[in-house]
Amino acid sequence: MATQKPSRTPAEIEDIILRKIFLVSLVDSMENDSRIVYLEMTAAEILSEGKELKLSRDLMERIIIDRLSGSFPAAEPPFQYLLNSYRRAYEEGKKIASMKDKNVKSEMEILVKQAKKLAVSYCRIHLGNPDMFPNHDTNKSNVSPLLPLLFSEVGGSIDGFGGSSSGTSAPPGFIEEFFRDADYDSIEPVLKQLYEDLRGSVLKVSALGNFQQPLRALLLLVNYPVGAKALVSHPWWIPKSPYLNGRVIEMTSILGPFFHVSALPDNAIFKSEPDIGYFISMVVSCTASQQCFSIASTHRPADLLSSFTTIKTVMNNLYDGLAEVLMCLLKNTNTRENVLEYLAEVINKNSSRGHLQVDPLSCASSGMFVNLSAIMLRLCEPFLDANLTKRDKIDPKYVFYGNRLEMRGLTALHASSEEVSEWFGSNTAKVDTSTNTGEGQNRLLQSQEATSSGSNAIEPSLQNNPVSRSSEKSKYTFICECFFMTARVLNLGLLKAFSDFKHLVQDISRCEDTLSSFKAMQEQAPSPQLQQDISRLEKEIELYSQEKLCYEAQILRDGGILQRALSYYRLMVIWLVGLAGGFKMPLPPTCPKEFASMPEHFVEDAMELLIFASRIPRALDGVMLVYPEYIRNPYLRAKMVEVLNCWMPRRSGSKTTETLFEGHQLSLEYLVKNLLKLYVDIEFTGSHTQVIVAKALTYIVAVSLVFALEKCIQILEATNCSSHRNVWRKIAKEEEKGVYLNFLNFLINDSIYLLDESLNKILEHKELEAEMSNTVEWERRPAQERQERTRLFQSQENIIRIDMKLANEDVSMLAFTSEQITAPFLLAEMVERVASMLNYFLLQLVGPQRKSLSLKDPEKYEFRPKLLLKQIVNIYVNLAKGDKENIFPQAIIRDGRSYNEQLFDAAADVLRRIGEDSRVIQEFVELGRKAKIAASEAMDVEAALGDIPDEFLDPIQYTLMRDPVILPSSKVIVDRPVIQRHLLSDGTDPFNRSQLTADMLIPDVELKARIEEFIKSQELKRRESLSMQNAKATIQPTDTTALID
Repeated sequence: MATQKPSRTPAEIEDIILRKIFLVSLVDSMENDSRIVYLEMTAAEILSEGKELKLSRDLMERIIIDRLSGSFPAAEPPFQYLLNSYRRAYEEGKKIASMKDKNVKSEMEILVKQAKKLAVSYCRIHLGNPDMFPNHDTNKSNVSPLLPLLFSEVGGSIDGFGGSSSGTSAPPGFIEEFFRDADYDSIEPVLKQLYEDLRGSVLKVSALGNFQQPLRALLLLVNYPVGAKALVSHPWWIPKSPYLNGRVIEMTSILGPFFHVSALPDNAIFKSEPDIGYFISMVVSCTASQQCFSIASTHRPADLLSSFTTIKTVMNNLYDGLAEVLMCLLKNTNTRENVLEYLAEVINKNSSRGHLQVDPLSCASSGMFVNLSAIMLRLCEPFLDANLTKRDKIDPKYVFYGNRLEMRGLTALHASSEEVSEWFGSNTAKVDTSTNTGEGQNRLLQSQEATSSGSNAIEPSLQNNPVSRSSEKSKYTFICECFFMTARVLNLGLLKAFSDFKHLVQDISRCEDTLSSFKAMQEQAPSPQLQQDISRLEKEIELYSQEKLCYEAQILRDGGILQRALSYYRLMVIWLVGLAGGFKMPLPPTCPKEFASMPEHFVEDAMELLIFASRIPRALDGVMLVYPEYIRNPYLRAKMVEVLNCWMPRRSGSKTTETLFEGHQLSLEYLVKNLLKLYVDIEFTGSHTQVIVAKALTYIVAVSLVFALEKCIQILEATNCSSHRNVWRKIAKEEEKGVYLNFLNFLINDSIYLLDESLNKILEHKELEAEMSNTVEWERRPAQERQERTRLFQSQENIIRIDMKLANEDVSMLAFTSEQITAPFLLAEMVERVASMLNYFLLQLVGPQRKSLSLKDPEKYEFRPKLLLKQIVNIYVNLAKGDKENIFPQAIIRDGRSYNEQLFDAAADVLRRIGEDSRVIQEFVELGRKAKIAASEAMDVEAALGDIPDEFLDPIQYTLMRDPVILPSSKVIVDRPVIQRHLLSDGTDPFNRSQLTADMLIPDVELKARIEEFIKSQELKRRESLSMQNAKATIQPTDTTALID
């Protein structure tokens, strides 16, 4: 009969479990397992104490210390030993779960729990003080051994980029226990090292690298209170340096490298791997022989789309992860202030990103700020609800009194810096500091938990808040701070990226035009230098194209970021309109000070985004379109016209926009009037424009300004709604001597300038073309000179095309408005100006030099002389029809520079050849006949007047004054129509530049009477002279024959 195996006592079981967990023995039993260490000194001490040589929970910490302190060269290094001890404890715990004796099971579970706790505790001690225990590991690393365990805990890279993590993994529960109950002072050095390692792991990683493991590890750490506190207490949270700038923060702060991960190109010094542009271009390049990557003719659109989708996915993973990290820190009241300080420091140190030229060595990358834009928009989502219920939390005083963001130096909408200082005084907090502020922030932050996966509830307060200085800060709500920070980030990030992208597209277009010219020249006269230039340009275009694809991948193809930005600026516009008095027209005559002092870029960025996206036509009702009392910068108001242009029904094809233009009460009542005012306001800044041009402002900027004006004209032309036409006629009648007359005057100025510039440029362009076509002489010139002349040729092509396009728009507008409303054209101060313009255009189109303006491809330059001639003739005819007093023919012949009676006949011949309506031709010829008669009569009058006294002559035009007036300041006497024509463009006295308006003119009654008397006397003399001549003609000659008879 078999004997029953004796059962072990709890003490024996405890001994066995601890020996298995810690791999130690108090008896030298020559174990086969080389990992087991004989603690000889410990055993001797126990025996000396009269105790049995068995391991127990009382001896647990003692044996761990002796094991770690001893010199056992073959044993595991301290951290690996403690980690594996925890792992073995976990395995023993699973075995204990199957024990039948509940009492023993309970005791052993407590034992294992205590063993794991001690293993974790000594892991913290060892990592915080690496030199405390001897370490014989020859493969020591500068990276914390916790890093691979964290990577293992959070999983691999979900998109397959970057490599896999090492095989090291933490036993279940180890990471949680390591950080959950840790004492801050003991864990802080460990976390400090970990954060530095995480930063280093993404320092040179691009969007296609393995950034996701470090990001998820970062999120895991900040979810623990000690982790959050250690992060914001780290010296590199906001680096301290006298040379601190935007780029330094990006590269050296803990979060900076995470924000740096991007698909957008950066300066070569800071280039990340793998190269995204190269990756995308390889996807779309079909053959190795392809010399130049062409965006417009992508050979593999499916592959390109796949690449875009991949980059969009990984970038949104980055946005979501970083937003979750920030939200976790913001929910913790002890770290919230530090996050806001970090964001403010990033914004303030990168304020120069708003300049035209950005220094890559002192400013953070575009990638960082586009990422930050996407993340800030995510933080704003809780208060971007459809009804914008939380907009009253946004306090405009933050701009003037907030201590965090540097906003007081920004250009204001309608106030100078001196005015802002006078209105709002010194930087003193004047906000509600009630305790409800903090509660409101917590409620807002808690509301985001639903969208922040894996977020813990708000953690209890930690003692000794690390860097918080909330008591020194003005207590604005989180919504308020987030709103203004997002506005600054978008201005420096997303909107700046839009601008960079537009410039990039322009660079590509310019290079492609030059390349096309070089290739044409190479075909005509091959040369090695030209081939080198072609190769260089092809490489430039390839690099530019790669950059363009990167922008498309991260921004243009990501509808989410654009939609969030549109939602944000919807709030911005509605909030600003609220400051201005709400959606009511007309606005109050005095602009509220708070609105006037808001940064100008708030509105400009909203307009830029709407122009770029053109997706939500009802985001603005054009309330502040042309109110100079609210937005001082006329170019910013012109940008609003571009937004309206994007919404025009003929462009958008949307019934919604059609309703907006033709049915909205604000549109019907104010659109036309305000567009006319805007055009005039912009033109009245001419003196300012001249100063800028004098400072060598580029031609492109000047063209952009004119382009904005033409948008105004296009919208006016597009208002085919009868209601708009009626409003237009009403304005023309009511403002006949006001804004409408200014509008016509500036329209004429623009037309003359643009057509004159473009025609002169055509002559220069043809000379340059002839130069280049003479290949023998051309090849003799130095390469640099040829390159410069070729660039000039390309530049002239662009200038001619743009100028002619705008000139066509102006002339079309003149033809349109002269048909509708003729009276303002025929006013005394306007009619001669109009006639001179028409005569000048006629001379250019059918005069002697017309043949020199012939082009090989006129459509390429938007040059349509036949259409221009038709429109000019129609303007002549329209004004002749409305001329009831027969003053138009007289105005035509007074133009001594361009008028020639033969031009009318020449123009009529051309019109017959091109098939113009015979009735129009007949009316035009009749006008020419009337002008010829008027010219003959004018010559008779001029002969009759003889020598005119100087005092009767206008000092500006040296013509006989008919209605002399005295200028109140200079006391100079001028003819009323002449000075009124001057005042249409310049509201100053031409003799001393003092302010002058039409109602300030003083009639010189006495001089007028003398002039009229002079005219009558000269007319009387002429009649007497004619009578005498006629009398002489009737006297018969004397018949001498009769006298003789």
